[in-house]
Parts: sequence; C-alpha cells; structure tokens
Amino acid sequence: MTASAPDTAPDRVADWIRLIEARYPARDAQSWDAPGLQVGDPRDEVHRVLVCLDVTEATLAEAAQHGAELVLAHHPLLFRPLARLTPDSAPGRLALAAARAGVSVHAAHTNLDAGTPGTTEPITDALGLDPATLRPLQPVAAPGKRKLVTFVPVEDTLRVLGALSEAGAGVIGAYDHCGFRVQGTGSFRPSPEANPHLGQVGSVNEVTEDRLEVELAPSDVERVVAALWEAHPYEEVAYDVYPLEVPDAASGKGLGRVGDLPEPRPLRWVADRVAAHVPAPHLRLAGDPDQPVRRIAALGGSGDGLIDAALAAQADCYVTGDLRHHPTLDARTQGLALVDAGHGAVEGAALTRVAAALTDDARHAGLQAQVVLSQAPTEPWATYRPVTGAHHPDDEEDR
Repeated sequence: MTASAPDTAPDRVADWIRLIEARYPARDAQSWDAPGLQVGDPRDEVHRVLVCLDVTEATLAEAAQHGAELVLAHHPLLFRPLARLTPDSAPGRLALAAARAGVSVHAAHTNLDAGTPGTTEPITDALGLDPATLRPLQPVAAPGKRKLVTFVPVEDTLRVLGALSEAGAGVIGAYDHCGFRVQGTGSFRPSPEANPHLGQVGSVNEVTEDRLEVELAPSDVERVVAALWEAHPYEEVAYDVYPLEVPDAASGKGLGRVGDLPEPRPLRWVADRVAAHVPAPHLRLAGDPDQPVRRIAALGGSGDGLIDAALAAQADCYVTGDLRHHPTLDARTQGLALVDAGHGAVEGAALTRVAAALTDDARHAGLQAQVVLSQAPTEPWATYRPVTGAHHPDDEEDR
C-alpha cells in the first residue's frame, strides 16, 4: 500500500506579507507613503497573487478572473486616511469591492521604487548605463538607529550614562559607553504637589545640567528608557527619542539611479531609446534634441522631487515622469535636459521583473501561490490628435 503525501497547508496572506517585506521592507518607504496591507485579513488563504500598478475596477475584475485572493499593487489604494468607508469616494468604492470579493490588497510603493528590482531599471537598462557608475540618486536611510537625548544634573551624568549603557545604549562599532554631552542651564518651577530633587517648591529654579545624547537600536528603546527613569535623580524626566536618517549607501538601495553612458549621445537618442524600450506613449522632451549627454539621472514614477538631486549629481539629462511646468523650466535654466516618459509607463514596465523576483522568492520560501502579472491597462490618458481640416457638425452652429 502506498502512503499518500501529507496535505500541504495553504499559503496565508501573512506569509506573502513576510515575503514582500523581505524584498521591499516598509522601512525603505518615504515617510509620507502608505505601504503595507490595506484591505484584508492576514489569516486568509492565498492561492494566487495578482501584481498590478493600480487598483481599479479592471484589476479587481482581473483578480476575480484568475481567482487571486491577494492583489499586490504598486500604488497604494488607501493613500490618505478615509473618514468613512463608503462608495462615495474612489478609494472607498474599490476597497469595499475588494473586501466583498474576499480580496486582500497590499501596497509596495516607494519601498519598491527603492528596491531591487525597482522601478528605474527599465530606464537604466534601455539606455545601457555603465553598471560600474550606477548609484542611487537618493539612497535609503540606514535602518536601526535612534538617538536618546536627556538632561541630567552635572554630578549625575556619568552614573546615568553608565545605566543607559548597561541597558544597551551608547554602542558604536567596537566601542561602548559612547555618549556626547554639552552643558547648559535648565529651568523649572515645582508645584506644591512636587517633590523636587533640586530647587525650591513654588520658585523658578535654574540648574546647571548636561544635555546627554546616546545612540541605541529600536529594539532597545523600551529597555533603555526604563533604565533612564530608574537612574535619573529627577521626579520627572525630560527626554526625546529621534530616528537617525543616515544614507545607507552600502546597501545600493534608494530612489532613482544615476550613471554614465559609455560615450556621449544626442538627447534625441536617449528619448528614442526610452520610447522604444519602455514603451512610453506620451513621451515629452525638454532640451535641444541634438545636445550631447552622458550622465543620466533616472527615476520611475513622478520625478519633480528629485530634480535637485539630479542637478547635484551633475547629470546632463533626467529621465522620469509627471514633470510640472515650473520645475521643468527651472531645471532647464540650470542646464538640465529632461525626458518625461509618463508616470505609469516606466513603473508598468518594471512590474514584469517584480513578479518574476517574487515568484523566485516564493519558490525558495516554500510558498505555493502562483504570481500573476496584471494585463489590465490603468493608464488614464489617451493621445488626442485633431484632424486638420476635418468637417465637424458643430462648425455649422458657429457660423
């Protein structure tokens, strides 16, 4: 008698969240962004995952057609908080439709832009930028550091620093008990209910204090703050915890890319290559088509915000999308040529690689669900070309 193979537990939404987070961690997203699970229950089963650019009625219909219980969208469906979940807004209508259909929606936006594969590779590959020169236009912040700042009477500083260090703060590389302090004057007036360590109740007191700063890991914050309260002599302890935004150049991750062509090319050559390989149906050009360019900055999606970064990188040309009139005019004044390929064209082209990478990741992780790349068009614009000399019925009314 042949033993049957044991049943394999189905994938869950939570399994795919972990898989997506491993490749595109939410910590790499911009502070204004809204990545992560937006509709659904992490415990729900997943047999197919639909990867798409935007959540629309067409992509939800496509998810139903493929039997996809999870939609991974590049653009967040719920970008801003909703006061109510009703069909009166486009996000509310689509979120309700997804929930009613039992479809979970997860967004990977600027964290995907910054990752590998991200949304800029279609441009850099189409142009053949030298890999040895490629670097992020705006590197992601290094993960895992916070700074605690507190104010301590001078005679107690070293004791408090020691307590914070024992709790895990103040470690930099092979060194511990690392801190920085600068002296100043603190003021306070204790109320009649207070029991001050220094000063007089009811009077404004001034005390010489050290501003003490130490670095710590996010996982140590709770323990270090508890140690601070335990060691600090004051009845009420003033402190702040700040995230440290340090570029993580070593990771190679970040928004956009900048690199050099093997040799200078006319600007029109850059535009032609982008139009042919992305493809970009609504491409626009700002600059002399015959001017030579070599260093190219690129960003998939909307690129107004990184024009200054492109200029700082001494780029000759910036390829991106959604460029507005005045930022473009200012960039041209500073000598930067620009190619606008449209917001969705480059990002849509990138999703083929994203789907392939997640398929490979899922196989190595032992997940069963199939990844399906959306074919539903979500570009809202169509090119309109008026027919010169054509007769229109309304013309008769104008006479």
